[in-house]
Amino acid sequence: MTTTTDGNVRKFDSKITFYVTLCWILAALGGLMFGYDIGISGGVTGMDGFLLKFFPTVYERKRVAYEDNYCKYDDQKLQLFTSSLYIAALVSSFVASKVCEKLGRKPTIFLASIFFLIGAGLSSGAVHISMLIFGRIFLGFGVGFGNEAVPLFLSEIAPVEYRGAVNILFQLFVTIGILIANLVNYATEKVHPWGWRLSLGLAGVPAMGLFIGSLIIPETPTSLVEHNKEEKGRKTLKKIRGVENVDSEFEQIKLACETARMVKNPFRNLMKRWSVPPLVIGVCLQMFQQFTGINAIMFYSPILFQTVGFKNDGSLLSAIITGLVNVFSTLISIYAVDKIGRRLLLLNACVIMLISQAAIGGLLMANLTATNSLSKGLAWVVVVLVCVYVCAFAWSWGPLGWLIPSETFPLETRTAGFACAVSANMFFTFIIAQAFLSMMCHMRAGIFFFFAAWIIIMGFFVLFFLPETKGVPIDEMSERVWKKHPVWKKFMDTGSDDHDRAKKTMEEMS
Repeated sequence: MTTTTDGNVRKFDSKITFYVTLCWILAALGGLMFGYDIGISGGVTGMDGFLLKFFPTVYERKRVAYEDNYCKYDDQKLQLFTSSLYIAALVSSFVASKVCEKLGRKPTIFLASIFFLIGAGLSSGAVHISMLIFGRIFLGFGVGFGNEAVPLFLSEIAPVEYRGAVNILFQLFVTIGILIANLVNYATEKVHPWGWRLSLGLAGVPAMGLFIGSLIIPETPTSLVEHNKEEKGRKTLKKIRGVENVDSEFEQIKLACETARMVKNPFRNLMKRWSVPPLVIGVCLQMFQQFTGINAIMFYSPILFQTVGFKNDGSLLSAIITGLVNVFSTLISIYAVDKIGRRLLLLNACVIMLISQAAIGGLLMANLTATNSLSKGLAWVVVVLVCVYVCAFAWSWGPLGWLIPSETFPLETRTAGFACAVSANMFFTFIIAQAFLSMMCHMRAGIFFFFAAWIIIMGFFVLFFLPETKGVPIDEMSERVWKKHPVWKKFMDTGSDDHDRAKKTMEEMS
């Protein structure tokens, strides 16, 4: 027998081989590159050599004896250094969607590595601010291509019973990238005046790893069948499953691809009624992921810890601590996501993040004025609360914000739908990155209550609108998830002509 059932979970025979594990790790290096880009910018923007060369007014403000704790880094150009990457990623994710559809997942990952390498070279060698920003833009192209292709690649080659854990490898590598960036910044901060060049240039190491990995990994069976390479797709499926009899799973892939071929314009079909549920879920999860405030903390954690009273090396050390918490907490998600499900992890995290954000805001509002510093004890309390917050995020909204959109779109709109989710993530990341330091200047400690309010909204959204997708094969989401959900089932009663024809074809072939 090729298929088995475990309750409501349909399984296909497979083995976890060295080859498929290697493919998962090599593809997930795209997450390492993304995480390094997130983590490196906050430390670099706090380095004196970097500020003196590109942002001298910020450098002077930082040196003033009685500077405003909340406003010393408020500079639009400084924020543009961080945020330009994400506006480039937003735009490029739509291009990456077409490349993913026309050429496949593997070539898209290859192109991401090329963009990363160019961006690392331009950033580290920058002699004026425009060159620096162009480097960040190329890194953004890499993020757009990588974040489009890697989660799809991982979801499509993972066995259904391990799909959640395998897909979370992407987020695990993001957290490892952030941690490595914090460690690098901690070391290079002491290298004057060019330590920042070393920090930015070392982005080329994970980029080269992704480049080599993109040459080794196979194209996914789904993508091969989409491009009429059925025999190669069958051989690849046998290789990544580690078994000879893959007939049932391969037939399911063929049927899904046949359905997808009947849909001529995936972006147009995203506007159809039957596409509303996965599109709303995908875009909202990515938006909410950013409005937890996580990237504000990860981008600027060294600056945040300087604000509450740590010196530069102390703030970087505190950022390393939160980075370690981030990595180990993501491992919890890998273990739990396919056992207890997506919804419970998200709801549990909302409670913990809400309490920690509100506590941080209350502490700062009561104890941190424009010119004083927190006592050492209170400063460490803030670090602990940030760690609690990061811990909850890392087992929930971090990985699941990428996992759920990658598994809920049907094949006929998968690349287009996931491109919308990725672009939504990049848009809201851009907004937060561009605005956070200014918001902290004007809202002061109230910024933490701003994010806490969003966490309440997110919790209600999960409670009433997010279905459980644990153990459901990707190509059975419509029948087993959307058509049974009390809110979304009414959207599935009618479909577009393309979708109806595709569904009829699938029924006839089965």
